[in-house]
Amino acid sequence: MYTLEHPWLLLLLPAPLLIWWLLPPYREQTPAVRIPFFDDITKAAGIGPTEGSVVPHSNLLQKIIGPLCWLLVLLALARPQYVEPPIEKTEPQRDLMLALDLSQSMDTRDFRDPQGNLEARVDAVKAVVADFIVRRSNDRLGLIAFGDAPYPIVPFTMDHGTVRAMLEDTVPGMAGPRTAVGDAIGLAIKLFQQSKAPDKVLVLLTDGNDTASKMPPDKAAEIAKENHIRIHTVGIGDPAAQGEQKLDTATLEKIATTTGGRYFFGQDHKALAGIYDLLDQITPANQKTLSWRPRIELFHYPLGAGIVLAFLYHALAWLLSIRTADRAEGEAQA
Repeated sequence: MYTLEHPWLLLLLPAPLLIWWLLPPYREQTPAVRIPFFDDITKAAGIGPTEGSVVPHSNLLQKIIGPLCWLLVLLALARPQYVEPPIEKTEPQRDLMLALDLSQSMDTRDFRDPQGNLEARVDAVKAVVADFIVRRSNDRLGLIAFGDAPYPIVPFTMDHGTVRAMLEDTVPGMAGPRTAVGDAIGLAIKLFQQSKAPDKVLVLLTDGNDTASKMPPDKAAEIAKENHIRIHTVGIGDPAAQGEQKLDTATLEKIATTTGGRYFFGQDHKALAGIYDLLDQITPANQKTLSWRPRIELFHYPLGAGIVLAFLYHALAWLLSIRTADRAEGEAQA
């Protein structure tokens, strides 16, 4: 639609009439005749000098073009604009980081798929997490893989296709055979430092206990809490195992409790899928829609039209004056 940025300026349209009506006419005194015996002539004629006036006459073209130019100038000052349809932009309000344990133990085949067949832990995790990524269309996602040390696989992005592709390419042992839960949380904290999202969530999945971190997991959780990062932990290992294969449920529960998150245990494919369904429910879509309507300035059209009209009038007046002068000269010579 078309609109005026300053429509109140159109109230000045009658201003020239008000000025003409309220202000006195302009006067200028100049000697009309210069003769040395002017006083003698007036005395002989028995009259005294009086004030005369020369009133310039306007033609019909001036009376049309003058108000029209004034209207065009006012219209330009009012800033006519064309307002285009609104452009909407969805801005995510949550950054969600996925931290996956890719230690060698993730290759253990103790998970059962929906048909009851045994599969590797990593395959079950990939299938469930990939489905979870599809449902998080309004969040920025990131991916961390950790083993002996954590590695950022994908920084925060809205390109969820890339996150799924990188997830599919991960294999057990690619980050080392051991497990560094505390360091994985530390890396996530560092990646969250550049985030401006009001809601920061880390989903950490592991099948063992911390055996390689330089930063203790409980200390990392406290730092995450200070940075307003909520951590949900998911354990999929065997709590009854021994050594590095034992799932440290107590530490995972403490991490989640410290940061205001929740701890989940998934013993098979179905339970793991249920965990991510629940995560999808407790972290609902959170986004802000920004609307902006582009405006195209149109003031140059009326302003240009006014200038062209004024130029054409003066050009026409100049041509008429030349023609009149030539005609007068021709009559004088005749």
